[in-house]
Amino acid sequence: MAGILILCVVVGYFCGCISTGSILGKIYGVNLKQHGSGNIGTTNALRTLGPAAGAITLLGDVAKTIIPIVVMRALFKDSGISPHLIALYTGLGAVMGHNFPFYMKFQGGKGMAATAGMILAFADLRIIGICLFVFIVSVALTRYVSLGSLLVNFCFLLGIVIFYHGQPEFLHLLILSVIFPLLSVYKHRENIERLLHGTERKLSFHKEKENDNDEEHS
Repeated sequence: MAGILILCVVVGYFCGCISTGSILGKIYGVNLKQHGSGNIGTTNALRTLGPAAGAITLLGDVAKTIIPIVVMRALFKDSGISPHLIALYTGLGAVMGHNFPFYMKFQGGKGMAATAGMILAFADLRIIGICLFVFIVSVALTRYVSLGSLLVNFCFLLGIVIFYHGQPEFLHLLILSVIFPLLSVYKHRENIERLLHGTERKLSFHKEKENDNDEEHS
């Protein structure tokens, strides 16, 4: 069992290292690491390259988590391991790969799109609904993507506590689920400081020529 779960993390990590934003940047002739926030996720692609590039980056980063989860579940469906555990281990690897890609000196994005892919592939409609509702409402009211991103991670954890308490793998699921909001807080620590000071950049769908030192949220 341990070997399979480790394999899930490894496969997820290398899939997570695929940077949709960086690939699009090369197509556009723009190095996202040198423009805008210097980040390679959805928000900086949106601000630097425009809405179409932002949408493609989001879809690509979501897909690079969903696909390995689906594959690993199919490969080990008869292993006796809970598909939820396979989803979380593979998803964790993908988020780590997105956040800390080895070929970028471990300086990647913030994992929100990859986390969204994990939540979708976890395939619990109750948790998906709660996370989607909270994200949409929080961003619509505040226009702070960072706030919505943080809340989604904590909502997923809350969903595990509410809906999986008492199940045999609950403690295992709980421990893994705690890691996602911890990673999100760590990667968003500068955003959190700006939120507290009221200086966080709000969401805009307009392409910008150059941004200040604001950080993006995916």
